[in-house]
Amino acid sequence: MCRSGARRVSKRRIKIEPVLLRKSNRATVVLGRVRSGLRAPGSGRVPGSRGFTMVELIVAMTILMILTAIAAPVMRITIQRAKERELRRDLWMMRDAIDRYKDAADRGAFQTKVDSQGYPPDLDTLVKGVDANGKKMRFLRSIPVDPMTGKDEWGLRSMQDDPDSDSWGGQSVFDVYSKSEGTGLDGTKYKTW
Repeated sequence: MCRSGARRVSKRRIKIEPVLLRKSNRATVVLGRVRSGLRAPGSGRVPGSRGFTMVELIVAMTILMILTAIAAPVMRITIQRAKERELRRDLWMMRDAIDRYKDAADRGAFQTKVDSQGYPPDLDTLVKGVDANGKKMRFLRSIPVDPMTGKDEWGLRSMQDDPDSDSWGGQSVFDVYSKSEGTGLDGTKYKTW
């Protein structure tokens, strides 16, 4: 208030709230409490302000971190499960191609080496195909990429190899397996699939 009793006009809004201090028989003394635009009582916020308080931001970040911590392992397992599904599909596809080659060789559709027992000499033969009575017989479109190693190199076994052998004798391809040293979600090595 100015000396003349007139209120000074400022650009900031000022609200005067009456506060009861003392009540007597004769008169009530009322003083004004000035509320400026600093903070609303009990809220910790400036009236008319927008945004979040620090506590709200910390709570929101904590919730996001907890959700991320829960989702990360689930995503890893989902990705690994998808790779395992692809590995099983690729192994089945190549083994099926080897079996179809063997069936065609046993029927006499084309000539094979004597010591091969009707199995293909390598995986490329399944892709390139063999001549059968003037026609080209293909058994596999392409050699798939091993999803566990990221390469199109597969472990090969021939009939003459030991079942647990990691080296290929080179006579023919009886079976294929992954060269990955990893372990699947079921606890078995990818090599044994």
